[in-house]
Amino acid sequence: MNLTRRPRRNRQSAVIRDMVQETRLSVTDFILPLFILEGKNVRSEVASMPGIYRLSLDLLLDEIQECVDLGINTFDLFPNLPEARKDKYATESYNPDGLYLQAVRAIKDRFPDVMVMTDVAMDPYSSDGHDGIVENGKILNDETLEVLGKMTLAQAQAGANIIGPSDMMDGRVGYLRQVLDEGGFHDVAIMSYAAKYASAFYGPFRDALDSAPKFGDKKTYQMNPGNSREALIEAQLDFEEGADFLMVKPALAYLDIIKLLDDNFHLPIAAYNVSGEYAMIKAAAQNGWLDGERAMMESLMAIKRAGANVILTYFAKEAARLL
Repeated sequence: MNLTRRPRRNRQSAVIRDMVQETRLSVTDFILPLFILEGKNVRSEVASMPGIYRLSLDLLLDEIQECVDLGINTFDLFPNLPEARKDKYATESYNPDGLYLQAVRAIKDRFPDVMVMTDVAMDPYSSDGHDGIVENGKILNDETLEVLGKMTLAQAQAGANIIGPSDMMDGRVGYLRQVLDEGGFHDVAIMSYAAKYASAFYGPFRDALDSAPKFGDKKTYQMNPGNSREALIEAQLDFEEGADFLMVKPALAYLDIIKLLDDNFHLPIAAYNVSGEYAMIKAAAQNGWLDGERAMMESLMAIKRAGANVILTYFAKEAARLL
């Protein structure tokens, strides 16, 4: 048989397969999300996320040290707060003596070279559990921006390097860029959740933070999973408003959206490998249905192959050990 092309020639040995590999994962691709709660020496496992813990500040700093030793240098911080700290206007989000801002300062104090990414949205601090101010069952867009602005400024003052507006309010990237610049924080970057979908894959995260909405859903501000052109509109607006990174969330069910943004924008593209995506692989592995390590690495590779330069993932520490 006279075949001109035999692609298997480039697969015949481990050395050749490695030489022609097109996509490579690196520990420098990862951002590790971390959950912080009040107290001392507290380590509370998230039931729906095996191996992931809510940590008090003392243990959180130890965890970061372990990660830095593995080469992970960027962390995205999320607070788990008691209901008593929550109110309609999320005032705790900009309390300089509150847990979250104390934690940002402590991390930057002990690890001046790590990058701290902060979350900008009202839901962890809101008694309504929504990302914006609620009036008569509706989420108010422009009024919410003022709260997000106060939160952002307080986070920058505490030492945040990257802010991550995850709220999906219209116009927030431009508004927050202006707040940062007027405050003299020109070097603080914005990683915009440009295409954040109203997804079923966020369930375990809401368990981790006790931040599920008290009523209704988030479909008036998060995107419809059936839409892709809309992702281009959202990304274009964030690009024009001054975002430094464009993020797609979730990742695995939205690889086409990652590619779409990568093809259309000359900015670093981030993807959030969310809690439900983590939980599925972990649960299947625990049941012996999947090789957990292989499934983890294959998933991360797929996200990178689709065009993500940056991957926010709860697998970061495990993957770093393998890499």
